[in-house]
Amino acid sequence: MFTTDTWLRIVCSMMINAVIFGTGAVLVLSVPALAAHAKILLPFVVIAAFAAAPFFALAVAPRMRLRNWGRRDWKRGDAISG
Repeated sequence: MFTTDTWLRIVCSMMINAVIFGTGAVLVLSVPALAAHAKILLPFVVIAAFAAAPFFALAVAPRMRLRNWGRRDWKRGDAISG
């Protein structure tokens, strides 16, 4: 079976994939110059989101584990959470 960290990366990767795809699709469809080539660009957005999501998940997934934070660090925050 998979470890908890692996499961967190998989779940986090799926959520990040949806965000990257949504951002790319909105960008392609809202810019008129790109919308004219949407038949080509949207499959590229799907592939790019699927390929990039695991790498972003490697950075985000460890933040989902409380054990990776000390009490002081949790209260202080970091560059992402403020």
